[in-house]
Amino acid sequence: MTQLSYIHGASDVSLLGDTIGGYFDGVVEAYPDNEAVVSRHQGVRLTYRQLQAEVDRLARALLALGVEKGDRVGIWSPNNVEWIIVQYATAKVGAILVNINPAYRTHELSYVLNQSGVSVLIATAGFRQANYAAMVQEVWSETPGLKQVFIIGPEAPAKMETWDALLERAGQVSGDDLKARGASLQFDDPINIQYTSGTTGFPKGATLSHHNILNNGYFVARRLRLSDKDRLCVPIPFYHCFGMVLGNLGFMTHGATVVIPGESFDAQACLETVQAERCTALYGVPTMFISILAHADFDQYDLSSLRTGAMGGSPCPVEVMRRVIDRMHMEEVTICYGMTETSPVSFQSNTDDDLDRKVSTVGSIHPHVECKIVDPETGQTLPRGATGELCSRGYLVMLYYWENPEATHESIDEGRWMHTGDLAEMREDGYVNIVGRIKDMIIRGGENVYPREIEEFLYTHPQVADVQVIGVPDIKYGEEVCAWVKLKDGEALSEDEVKDFCRGKIATYKIPRYIRFTEQFPMTVTGKVQKFKMREVSVEELGLTQAAQVKTA
Repeated sequence: MTQLSYIHGASDVSLLGDTIGGYFDGVVEAYPDNEAVVSRHQGVRLTYRQLQAEVDRLARALLALGVEKGDRVGIWSPNNVEWIIVQYATAKVGAILVNINPAYRTHELSYVLNQSGVSVLIATAGFRQANYAAMVQEVWSETPGLKQVFIIGPEAPAKMETWDALLERAGQVSGDDLKARGASLQFDDPINIQYTSGTTGFPKGATLSHHNILNNGYFVARRLRLSDKDRLCVPIPFYHCFGMVLGNLGFMTHGATVVIPGESFDAQACLETVQAERCTALYGVPTMFISILAHADFDQYDLSSLRTGAMGGSPCPVEVMRRVIDRMHMEEVTICYGMTETSPVSFQSNTDDDLDRKVSTVGSIHPHVECKIVDPETGQTLPRGATGELCSRGYLVMLYYWENPEATHESIDEGRWMHTGDLAEMREDGYVNIVGRIKDMIIRGGENVYPREIEEFLYTHPQVADVQVIGVPDIKYGEEVCAWVKLKDGEALSEDEVKDFCRGKIATYKIPRYIRFTEQFPMTVTGKVQKFKMREVSVEELGLTQAAQVKTA
C-alpha cells in the first residue's frame, strides 16, 4: 500500500494550557534569580524577578491608560529591553500587540495603524536614518483611532509622552487590579498581530493567540534542549515571529537567558556577544550566518561556548550548514521551518540528527502538529516522495487574518488546514524537504525548474559566497533561469566560467542563461531575499520588458 504524505506529531508532552502572563509568573517563581535578559548595547541586565517587576509596572500603567482586553497596542522599535517588556505587559492585560516593521515608512505605517485599529503606540524616536516620531506626527491626522503615543527615550515631541511618563501611571493601579485582569483572560484569546510581507498588495495581519505562540516557543526550545543554564543570543528582529516567539518566548519557557547583541543584526556584535556572554545558542537566518562566517576577524573570537541554535526564515545552503557546525561549534544546530501564520514553526530538525537530515531537510514534524502534502490543483494528498503544496494543521494555525475574512478563507480551508504556498516533498522517514515556492517555480519550456536545486549546486563552487536563482520571462521558453551571484572577497569569475562549471553536472535546461554578479540582494529587514524585486531589476537590465508582457494561460 502506498504511504501518503501525511504525518502527525504524536507526543507524550502536553500542550501548555496557560496564558503568557500566567506561565511567565510561574517561571519567575521557579528561577527568580536567574538572568532573564541581557542587553549588550543598552548595558542592562535583569533577573527574572526584576523583569517581572518591570513587566508588571508597565502592565499597571496600561490599565491606568484605560487599555481594555482586545485593544490594540502597537510597538515600533528595533531590538531592546523595552520591546520584551511591552510584549509581556500587553499579554498580561489582554491587549493585542501589533508588531510594526522597523523598515516601514509613512504609507505602510498609516495602513497598519488604521487596519489594526491601534489606539496606543509605543515607539523609539527613530532608527538608523528614519525619524519615527516625525513619521507618526505626519500620519496621525489620518489615523483617527490612534489616541496616545509614547516614545522610548528621554524626550518626546508635542502631543507625545516619554516612556518614563507612561510608567509613572502605574501607581494609579494596584497589583490586585492587574491580577483580576489576568484571571479574566483565556489562552485562546488573540494576543498578537503580525503583518506578513506579501509580494503584492497590502500586508495581511496574521492574528495569533497565547496558545499559538506560547506553545510554539516552548516546543522549539524543548527540541533545542534549552534549560535554565542556557544563554541564547538573538540578533534577529523582535518584530518578526522568529525573534518574538522563538526568542522572547522560547527562552522564558525554560528559564534560560536571552542576550540582545544590538538594535539590529551586526556580525561583529554577534561575535563579541557570544564570546563575552558565553552564549550556548545562537539564532539567525542563513544570510546572518553567512555574514558571521565571512567576517574578517572571525578566527579571533572564541565561540567554543556555542552548542546549539536555530536557523530559519529561508532555506539554508548545505555548505553554510557544514561551516556552522564545523567552525562555530554548533554541532546541535537545528533547522526550523514554518511561517508567521503557523506561529511560526511546524518542522524542525533534532539536535542529534545526522548531517544528511540537517542539510537536506527542514526536519521532522513538531509535537501536536499535522502535515500533509497535496496536489496544488486537485487538493489530493500525494504519495511520499512526490512534490506538492505543504499544508499544516493544529494548535499553531493562526486564528485569522485581522478583519480580512476573504484572505483567511483563501489560506485556511474548511478542515482548518493552513495552505503554505510552499512546494515540498516528504521522505519515507517523514522528514520534509522544501523545494521552493509555488509562485517561485520556474517553468522553462514545459520543464519544472526548482531554484533551490540550482542554488545548492552553485554554492559548491569554491569562489561563490552566496547565490539566488529566479525565473525571468522568455518569448521562446516562457521562462529562463537567471542567477544572481555574490562572490567571495577578492574572487573574480566570468559568466562563461559559471556556465562551464554547470555543464555536465546539472541538466542543460537548468543551467542559468543569465548570470548577474552582485554585492548584495534586495532583502527584507529579517534577511529574506525579495526575489520579486530581483525579477523586476533583471527584466529591466536584460531588456525583457516585451517578453514580460506576453500573456500566459
